[in-house]
Amino acid sequence: MNPAYPRRSYQALIFDCDGTLTDSMPVHYVAWRRTMARYGIDFPEERFYAMGGMPSGKIVELLASEQGVPVDSPVAAHEKELAFLELIHHLVPIVPVLEVVREFRGQLPLAVASGGYRGIIKQQLEQIGCGDCFDVLVTAEDTVRHKPEPDVFLKAAELLGVVPGECLVYEDSELGLRAAAAAGMDAIDIRTFHRPRTLLLG
Repeated sequence: MNPAYPRRSYQALIFDCDGTLTDSMPVHYVAWRRTMARYGIDFPEERFYAMGGMPSGKIVELLASEQGVPVDSPVAAHEKELAFLELIHHLVPIVPVLEVVREFRGQLPLAVASGGYRGIIKQQLEQIGCGDCFDVLVTAEDTVRHKPEPDVFLKAAELLGVVPGECLVYEDSELGLRAAAAAGMDAIDIRTFHRPRTLLLG
């Protein structure tokens, strides 16, 4: 049986993108490592995974502040996203989660609720062949507060026209799971059945 399959009936399914629909976290980390190295900023892999769900601009601000490096955060975040797009051909889907999307498409309202930027998320969904599977797409630009705050999930439920407590969230990060809990939603932690690849790139 598919470990991602809902354990009860819900009115809507809401999916994080990075690390949940797409096995993108290793690709993001390579892009982060290359970009931050140009600024002399250290970004250990464990720290990267702990910050999953946080928008790129906020990650740059935090790292630069902690390490005392003057950086134009929006510029550095943009450079990181461009580096990611150069590597997007390495992106693959997380198959059990994508199978759920395909099975419930047209049966339940489906949303993506991500801390990533809209253009990047759209390209990822196209890359894994599900660009037209979702009724609603909520990204970093759509809320003031981000995970672990519940806003992105609450916005998705609102746009779907569904009570938050009747939504099931798919997530892969502690920040995202905390956000889902704060929204009053059940969640499936996909790390219980999926381990990110190691992407061996220079």
